[in-house]
Amino acid sequence: MKTIGIGIIGGGLMGREMASAFGRWCSLTDVDFQPELVAVADLSEPAREWFRRIPSVRQWCADYRELLANPAVDVVYAAVPHHLHEQLYLDVLAAGKDLFAEKPFGIDLAAARRVMEAVDQSGRFVRCSSEMPFFPGAQRVVDLVRSGAFGRILEIVSGFHHSSDLDATKAANWKRQSATCGEGGVLNDLGMHACHLPLRFGWHPHTIFAQLQRGYAERPDGRGGVARCDTWDNALVHTTVEINGEDVPMRLEMKRLAPGETNTWFIEILGTSGGVRFSTKNPKTLWLFENGKEQWWKQTDLGIGGMAFKTVTGGIFEAGFPDVIQQMWAAFLAEREGKLAGRFGCATPAEAVRSHEWFAAALASQREEQVIRLGRST
Repeated sequence: MKTIGIGIIGGGLMGREMASAFGRWCSLTDVDFQPELVAVADLSEPAREWFRRIPSVRQWCADYRELLANPAVDVVYAAVPHHLHEQLYLDVLAAGKDLFAEKPFGIDLAAARRVMEAVDQSGRFVRCSSEMPFFPGAQRVVDLVRSGAFGRILEIVSGFHHSSDLDATKAANWKRQSATCGEGGVLNDLGMHACHLPLRFGWHPHTIFAQLQRGYAERPDGRGGVARCDTWDNALVHTTVEINGEDVPMRLEMKRLAPGETNTWFIEILGTSGGVRFSTKNPKTLWLFENGKEQWWKQTDLGIGGMAFKTVTGGIFEAGFPDVIQQMWAAFLAEREGKLAGRFGCATPAEAVRSHEWFAAALASQREEQVIRLGRST
């Protein structure tokens, strides 16, 4: 089995999640490659120390450039604040490493375009992290859209909701500051989750009207003081897309202040012949709409057997977040090895840049209080 050396830059929550996915790689039954975490870089010593429990790690450093100089590292996963994306990603590419980047692929559209140009010039394999479409329910949505099962599509809703920011005592972090998160705020933070499937289906808006909200203007700074918070926290982005020559309304929802929603990704597509609804709030449940003389919403349970990469786990058991993280990595590495074989792939740099185009239009819509018109896709 081929071993692929992985380096992680940013040892926080997502860095630990990725390391955990590698640790149970033996659960996958139809891959012939093995990621091995060999190096970790983080400015925080406690963050680096967590990774000492992983036997394969042989390098712990504060300066990520030391990691990039390590010949044992083939692929770099980078999870850092948005304002650091551009320089770090450019450095990874210049070091001759393949890159698994975090969303939003740069703090704004200009940064994303510069990274994209460097990707094209480098020839390195690069993808952007977005795990939610790897749930079995989301994979079934992909299959149904590709089959044309819905007839003429009438309406699309795709979104991601959090509620943790409803707590006014939650300390501010870098995601609450435009200087580090970007003017887009929640668009940058959660936007790729809402956009990934529409992007993959080629549903590109030609009109965009955005309604953006800010939450608390101040939060505790975690050091006994108060921090100003200036990012957008909720976003409703109303768009029009053209599908098979027909204009279709598509709503994208990204919220940090969504009462009752801990961490929910969802998509709903309705058409003249059928429809589908899936939400991670009920991760086994897929709702299918059937149209006829009588109309029906049918519910079915999908087990982990509906995932693209097969596992030792019994097919009737439900999939969870650690499973879809592992599936996303399997897709990344399989595509890197030329072995994706028609399965759903990770978000591409071109899709990441296109999402930033949508976010830039949404910000312009909010500022100008009007519909922004983009060119129709050809």
